[in-house]
Amino acid sequence: MTTPNDLSMKNDEVLRVELEVFRREHRDLDDAIAALSERSTADQLTLQRLKKRKLRLKDYIARIEDRLTPDIIA
Repeated sequence: MTTPNDLSMKNDEVLRVELEVFRREHRDLDDAIAALSERSTADQLTLQRLKKRKLRLKDYIARIEDRLTPDIIA
């Protein structure tokens, strides 16, 4: 997964595509974590790494959504 820090260098179209890719990967990680957790011989280190990766994705998804959502002055 490549997640460059500078979102300002990307246009909205690219960010929307990346957002969908990251959302799909986030769902896939959720499924993988659930499947691994159900096994009695689950590797805790692998499970922990998957969870951390999922959290990083969630943070990056939030950053992209913030960038795509226009500021509304109330």
